[in-house]
Amino acid sequence: MKTNFNSIIEFKNVSYSDRGTQIIKNITGTFPEGKITTLVGPSGAGKTTLFRLCNGLISADSGEILIKGKDIEKYEPTELRRKIGLALQSATMISGTVFSNLSLPLTLQGKQLPEKDAKELLDDVSLGEEYLHRNVKDLSGGQKQKVSIARTLVNRPKVLLLDEITSSLDRVSQEDIEELIVKINNKYGTSIIWITHNLDQALTIGDYSWVMMAGELIESGETEFLNNPTDNRVKRFVRGDME
Repeated sequence: MKTNFNSIIEFKNVSYSDRGTQIIKNITGTFPEGKITTLVGPSGAGKTTLFRLCNGLISADSGEILIKGKDIEKYEPTELRRKIGLALQSATMISGTVFSNLSLPLTLQGKQLPEKDAKELLDDVSLGEEYLHRNVKDLSGGQKQKVSIARTLVNRPKVLLLDEITSSLDRVSQEDIEELIVKINNKYGTSIIWITHNLDQALTIGDYSWVMMAGELIESGETEFLNNPTDNRVKRFVRGDME
């Protein structure tokens, strides 16, 4: 990847194993600050494990992970999770209202979320304030995903990790989520790292891209390289010759 940008997360020779199986293999690479980076590759490439390393849910066996130039091990875990938000495909909700779900990050800190702030969060994800006291069980899949994303914004994270957040949505809802992620990136300068199996999506929204396979970073750079990759494995992947 080109290095004419500031890095938000940097991996230096990072490896990780689980129960004797090496999942991340000596990865060195950089995620640019304030940009949208898409993370693509076949199933089992280690992409979700990489996310868990990024927000400190697991620790690397070797190598360094730097967040804004500071070793990840030097961050207090709660501080790290506030800096690095995570939204998942499942958009898990607690039972109750949209407001109770938006309030959860602050509730866990013994704080309260003002309704005014909650309404602003809904506006950020293009939901009207009339949703605030609606029961989450009455929301569509796309609406739940918006609430999930809004909830990650409560702590105003510097980085937003998105793990296949549109893969279970219909095309209209998918495009809606894509637009709001670009909006969040533009409005707050939030660095976005988005795992997606959808190469068209990667090309549409990504400023930069990583391609991972079998725990390795194979190729990275400005997203346009996916149209003409140099590595033969990546060429086969973008042609659809592997899963």
